[in-house]
Parts: sequence; structure tokens; C-alpha cells
Amino acid sequence: MTNPSWRDRQAAWSADLGALLESWSRHCRISRESSVEVIAEVLVALRRIMRATDLRSRHLMKTAGLTAPQLLVLRTIHQKGEITVGDLARQISLSQGTVTSILDRLSARRLIVRERARSDKRKVFLRLGPDGEDVLRDAPQPLQEHFIREFNALQSWEQHMILAALQRVAGMMDAGHIDAAPMLAIGALDQQELSSSPES
Repeated sequence: MTNPSWRDRQAAWSADLGALLESWSRHCRISRESSVEVIAEVLVALRRIMRATDLRSRHLMKTAGLTAPQLLVLRTIHQKGEITVGDLARQISLSQGTVTSILDRLSARRLIVRERARSDKRKVFLRLGPDGEDVLRDAPQPLQEHFIREFNALQSWEQHMILAALQRVAGMMDAGHIDAAPMLAIGALDQQELSSSPES
């Protein structure tokens, strides 16, 4: 049996290289198509989260006349019984300026009462007014409470995986610096009302 000539070996190498390039090209096309599909699914999931949050925020405004941040403030004051503005801001992870703006709106509706401490006039304590108790009692459950129940049912590794993924998404959307409270809500934290025309 004769050894293959240089031309035969060259032809074989060319055929192998052609097959390799074709395989790589096919792999790249599949990868690009898969990447596009994954991106679309991610965007759909994000949109569903935003939509669910928006619908619940509208329902809260329609039934209780409150935004989600206002409800969070009322619930926190109710749980504490009495609390200062600074402690409230730290409790719900918002800036004191944002909390003060929310409190101004609630105070205008007589849902909360501000009282200066007798021992230190610089301190202002917050508590619910009678109207605040009524509004809070009739308000629907915040969306995050349903999420928290479902989240607590997960294994620890699943919880940390979700946390890491969401933190990465927030960073990718340049949202890491935004003032945010531990709640699900749409719009400015101190907004008064939401548009009444939901997305179709």
C-alpha cells in the first residue's frame, strides 16, 4: 500500500477544515438564535413583573386611595405604634427627604399625627390618626407579601440564586444607585396618584 501523496493529504486537510468551519458556523448561528430567544424571554419576564406591580399599584390607589410607599409608611407606623421620622426612614430603607414628602401627603389627609417629644422638642414622633387606622384596615394586601410567602418557601440556595441574579440585573440596568424601599411599586416613591388608563 502506497503512502498518500502530499496532494492527497492537502485535500484531506482541506476537507477536514471545511467540515470544521461549517460545523463552527452552524454552531454560531444556533448560539445567536438561542441568545436572541433567551434575551426575549428575559425581557418578557421583566415586563410581566413590571405589569403585575403596576396593576397592583393601580388597585391599591383605586380601593384605598394610597400609593404603595404610603401604605408601607402607614403599616410601619402601625407596627411600631410610635416612631421618629429618622427611625422610620431607616426602617423602610428610604431617604429622610423622601419619607418626609410621603408624610406630608398623609398628614394632609389626617392619616397620621405628628407630635413633638416633651423631653426634646427637636424630636417629632409619628403615630396613626383615627382615619389612618380605618384606611389601613381596609387596604388590600401589598404585592410583596405574596412574593415573600412564595420566596420563603424556596430552598436557601434558590433564594441566594434569585438574589444574585436580580442584583446583577439591577446593575445591568444602571439601577443600583436608585432610592428604593423593600416593596413592589411603580413610579416615584412620593407620587400622589397613578394614571387611570392601564396598558392594553
